[in-house]
Amino acid sequence: MTYNMACVISAGRAVLELMQFDWEPLSHGELDQRLDQAVEEILEADLIERAKTQTAPVCLQQIQLPEATPHPLHSEDNHAVRYITDLLRNSDSSYSKSRLTGRARLSLPHTVLLSLTLLSRRLSYRSVSARFRLEKGNIHRIFFSFCERVNALRDQQIRWPAGQEAERILVPLSDALEDVEGVETTEVPKVFGILGHTRIPIRLPIGKQEIGEGLLEMKKMKKEVHPDSWLNLELVCDGQGRFLHCSISRGSDGARGQALRERLRLDPHAVPHGAFLVAGRSFPPLARILTPYPVVGCGPREEAYNRTLAAHLDVLDRAVAELKARFHRLRYLDMGNFERARAVVLTACILHNVLLEMGERVTPAQVVREEGDEEEGQGDEDGLRTREAMADLLSRRTQVGSS
Repeated sequence: MTYNMACVISAGRAVLELMQFDWEPLSHGELDQRLDQAVEEILEADLIERAKTQTAPVCLQQIQLPEATPHPLHSEDNHAVRYITDLLRNSDSSYSKSRLTGRARLSLPHTVLLSLTLLSRRLSYRSVSARFRLEKGNIHRIFFSFCERVNALRDQQIRWPAGQEAERILVPLSDALEDVEGVETTEVPKVFGILGHTRIPIRLPIGKQEIGEGLLEMKKMKKEVHPDSWLNLELVCDGQGRFLHCSISRGSDGARGQALRERLRLDPHAVPHGAFLVAGRSFPPLARILTPYPVVGCGPREEAYNRTLAAHLDVLDRAVAELKARFHRLRYLDMGNFERARAVVLTACILHNVLLEMGERVTPAQVVREEGDEEEGQGDEDGLRTREAMADLLSRRTQVGSS
């Protein structure tokens, strides 16, 4: 009996020493985090058991936020959630999967579900925290770790096609040219991609808010908005609306199309021979970028050319509208940190391609062309000559076809 008591006392002391060694060096904040982690792991285990009894799938656009209880993790059975989970799990990116000390982390499927909920609906962290029964700070950390992980897939999901892949996505500049008798199909100019841009509103950084306060009334009078209250999102998509190029910059940064112009300068063969990019009026006309004529002073020849380009520009407009219809958070990013805002926008663009690959599409309520009153971008002589040549070709060939 005495021996048994000694063993119990010895074991108790050993356990006490281990607990003191593990917990005493921690601050009160770290202790709270570890307690949160333990509680969340218990809740998650319970919710997983509840989920096993529910099998009804829910599509991405119908993901419903759970009430406080019970947590309907049957949404995890959604095809999009499963597909993105498998994509992240099987990716060979260099993203670190290490667990942060003292912080709770959801399983990957739960992380994907929570993050898609935040992206697809404009909800506060507080609201999601209450309904997912997770600490608010953890919601923030989980969401941005998801964005970081998805961003690591950029080179895999937003690719500039080359070789046979590039040839497969080419479409005729005008179907009318292919119907003209005696015209070889190989002679018909092709469209490689459509170039465009959109703005993503964000919260103005604190420093710039303070600077602008004294000019508030003046800005109201001029109806101007500080340029850094949005992000510029420059995109190139193919004929199916899949993004081939994505560049995100501050509202006050650089000239339109500069990133892509540099890319074409460094790689003259980036666009296949006989093919072009079609862009809006605010982009510069270049040798490989066809842009519309300014509206003022257009004759029948120029108007016909502009209509031809407009049919292609509609594809990019619809892709942008679909992006914003799928991810409502892009309507306004309530964050003044540029890098984090950029990570969220890039995440949405990558997932746009992933969901298109799955065959998931959404129908936007409205499609808008974001040209406004902007003037034509500063092009070069090669670009102007190419535009004239394409307008002449369309005019000449369509006249032949109608005669």
